[in-house]
Amino acid sequence: MAVEIIMPKIGFSMNEGELAEWLVADGGPVREGQPLYSLESEKSTNEVDAPATGTLRIYKPVGETCAVGTVLGVIE
Repeated sequence: MAVEIIMPKIGFSMNEGELAEWLVADGGPVREGQPLYSLESEKSTNEVDAPATGTLRIYKPVGETCAVGTVLGVIE
């Protein structure tokens, strides 16, 4: 079963964030808890961990600004 990678809400006033860097290549293996991507918001840059173990499928490219709740990719 695929697990969606969702743009998280980091901080009370965050409505969107910029995908700064994928730390795993599309099609690459990931482990739950492994740093998966970097997220830039108005006030900080954060690494976000993988929510599951499997193979990464990227939907959104680096540099794209996405609303909280946007599906960035999936782990199959």
